[in-house]
Amino acid sequence: MKFLVSNDDGYFAPGVAALANTLAKYGEVVVVAPERDRSGASNSLTLDRPLSVRRAASGFYYVNGTPTDCVHVAITGFLDFRPDMVFSGINHGPNMGEDTLYSGTVAAATEAFLLGIPAVAVSLAGKNGHFDSAAVAVDQLMARVIAEPFRQPVLLNINVPDIAPEALQGFEVTRLGRRHHAEPVIRSQNPRGETVYWVGPVGPEQHAGPGTDFHAIRQQHISVTPLMIDLTAGEQMGFIRTWLNQ
Repeated sequence: MKFLVSNDDGYFAPGVAALANTLAKYGEVVVVAPERDRSGASNSLTLDRPLSVRRAASGFYYVNGTPTDCVHVAITGFLDFRPDMVFSGINHGPNMGEDTLYSGTVAAATEAFLLGIPAVAVSLAGKNGHFDSAAVAVDQLMARVIAEPFRQPVLLNINVPDIAPEALQGFEVTRLGRRHHAEPVIRSQNPRGETVYWVGPVGPEQHAGPGTDFHAIRQQHISVTPLMIDLTAGEQMGFIRTWLNQ
């Protein structure tokens, strides 16, 4: 198999190296990742300037753009092959609930899915650094892919508990949970005395019961959430149609 790997933490991040090393057991791996941390970049494309692709000493390629740029450029022009699968990660921190809308990690996988390629975003749900546990999850997923390949493009958002590999409780297929609104922005002053604002931390969980990604992580399960792109609120179409025609 041939894999494209990207992330949003940058080509130098330990998670992308762990992911590439794991996938190398199953085929050819090419890493095309941002030149710097682009966490929170979501699905943004760079349209106001050209992009460059350079090769690092590690053999990984890096782009002066977003995670979406990396995958788009790689698949539509840079690579001389079409990947069988695209993996994004391993992100150092969770991407659950509404985080998936902002996440550059998920966005990189989403771009591949939009281009018709099965894609997987992998995140480590914590800051302890158990990338070996996330690598175990990828290894187990790939064993399943080899046994029964995907018959159509899928977009999977995987979050792995940040615990030792032996403590993992297996996979659980989940839905996205929900959070409360984010905490207020943090107001401060820069050295010039100007008021600046830092985006605050995420708020507490709101809908995090059984079946959600939040609940699975608390139970030490590996959360696997199938995602889709259609944002149409189908249940509201009749109401809006009536409202417009009154």
